[in-house]
Amino acid sequence: MNSTLSSIGHGQPQAPKRTAPDAALVAAVAEKSALVMARLNTIIDRHPNVVFANSLGAEDMVLVDMICKDNLPIGIFTLDTGRLNEETYTLLEQVQKHYPNCSFQIMAPDFKLLEPWVREHGINGFYNSVENRKACCQIRKLEPLARVLKGKDAWITGLRAAQSVTRQNMDWEEHDALNNLPKFNPLIEWSEKEIWAYIDLNQVPYNALHDRFYPSIGCAPCTRAITPGEDVRAGRWWWENPETKECGLHKAK
Repeated sequence: MNSTLSSIGHGQPQAPKRTAPDAALVAAVAEKSALVMARLNTIIDRHPNVVFANSLGAEDMVLVDMICKDNLPIGIFTLDTGRLNEETYTLLEQVQKHYPNCSFQIMAPDFKLLEPWVREHGINGFYNSVENRKACCQIRKLEPLARVLKGKDAWITGLRAAQSVTRQNMDWEEHDALNNLPKFNPLIEWSEKEIWAYIDLNQVPYNALHDRFYPSIGCAPCTRAITPGEDVRAGRWWWENPETKECGLHKAK
């Protein structure tokens, strides 16, 4: 199994070049961008000590651009699981240079939790069961998230309802029961076309894997390229059923 998994994505062809957005799409992006800015300012007014979880995906890069261009007082953090793609680390470096006025807090797993788990289950033990995979996500994502959210008023994500079946019923404003905090999804109504139109119109940096049929990018061993017509999150934990394809950061209703 491992030899097959490790070969997925190598030599992947480039996706077709995106066409320039038409007038209707440009107008839709402008209207929705104004709504997002209004939402962000509302969040700041209500929750001054708010932070944004930047996964470095396309949606999150839209929010990074809006926050940094307007110098909004929103802290930005990224969860470095230790298993990200090289292209993701390259993007992180690019983002730090592109937005020098913004600081990006990097959160890593607690080695006291990670090392025993790897010794017991193996370096790629997350392939063996859903329980193992979720336990790995707990250590690499949820525990660092809990640490960075401690003492905060609220947090912001780049979730969209159209991303997966597990996110279709999410609202722009929710309550995160796990961390007992308000949670906001200001891009919840955006389409994938609108996300990419914003990126192209504003020359926002993005992960090079997106141009190689990776619409959704997580840890390297848990993400593969998709084929045309597949669901945008089909490449995430592709060996599991769609209903289990969340790491626990974002609980479905």
